[in-house]
Amino acid sequence: MRLYFYCLAAVCSALIGWNLGQFVLDDLGWLVTLPEVVLFPYVAVSLAVGIVTNEVLISNPTRPKINFRILKSCLLIAVALGLGIGLLAGGLVQFLFIPSLAIPSFIIRVSGWIIIGIAVGLAEGFTWRRRSIEAGNPKRSRRRIFASVTSAVFASAIAALLFELLRLGIGTLPLAFRNLEDPLGFSLLGLLLGIAFSVTSSPSYMAALRAGSGFEFRQIEPDAIDTVGIETSALSFPYVSQSSQLQFVGGQENNRVEEGMSIQLPARGKIRIGSATRKEPDIYLPGVALHVADLEIHPRHAVLDPNQTAFETIEVNGIPLRSRRPVMLKHNSLLTFHALNQSDPYAKKLYRLVYYNRFLDPQA
Repeated sequence: MRLYFYCLAAVCSALIGWNLGQFVLDDLGWLVTLPEVVLFPYVAVSLAVGIVTNEVLISNPTRPKINFRILKSCLLIAVALGLGIGLLAGGLVQFLFIPSLAIPSFIIRVSGWIIIGIAVGLAEGFTWRRRSIEAGNPKRSRRRIFASVTSAVFASAIAALLFELLRLGIGTLPLAFRNLEDPLGFSLLGLLLGIAFSVTSSPSYMAALRAGSGFEFRQIEPDAIDTVGIETSALSFPYVSQSSQLQFVGGQENNRVEEGMSIQLPARGKIRIGSATRKEPDIYLPGVALHVADLEIHPRHAVLDPNQTAFETIEVNGIPLRSRRPVMLKHNSLLTFHALNQSDPYAKKLYRLVYYNRFLDPQA
């Protein structure tokens, strides 16, 4: 379904842009001598707006209010990039068509379409930075922009080359069929861009634990800080060990885990969860067993391996564990770890974490 939505949105957007350009050319006859300068900006803006709108809506289908709030700034970026680079592409193509330059026309047209693809790719990449918490990682953000632009360039180049072959075949047909040349070409461009972005913008299968109940922010009690110093104060709140391979999605200045934050998990490995201070766990939860469980991460899935002396303090999807047998986790699995000392009023009663193995919702 994702592929169909992308292809439909891109083809419709390309045709809308072409029709708007034709309307302006017909209405302002003096611009007929500069057709690319009119058509290319309209097509680039329409494609950029259509692709960005489609991605925002289908990536987060259950929150329309948030979608339309995000769309306001995203569409401004899409329109600005599409208009600016579209004008550049149209002006460059118009310039290269000067007879004295003697540049083959098919090379000029291919170059113009590639520049349109760059405009759409940049619009998709830069707007993604504004609507996804994954974009907090600079390396991942740069990789996404590069992937968007590269895939758009390849899709545009292939579409342009196929269009040139199509023109050769249409040239032998009656005039009525030849009038369909441009709309067919731009439809082909939209189709291939839709296919490209449906792949590059597919949900990332990045495993994460999202902190829920029990991780609410709480000021450290002054009595909790004594001569032991950092080690004692660290016992007052949950945190991620600085020596582990874990990090927070979207970036975080300190290692404290708070409600709503997502802990990015590695592609492979074992994550230790507990409250020990001598053998520091990867995820420290004050009040639970010293070693309550391990989380074994594999590509596409994870396994919760409870400690044999603490499995009774663990719930998976609200069901208490009855044995220490490993439990296969699925997307949206709810993990609950209960504290041991329930008589301590300052001890956390429980900690809830939601396991994700993909980010379908850009704000998840």
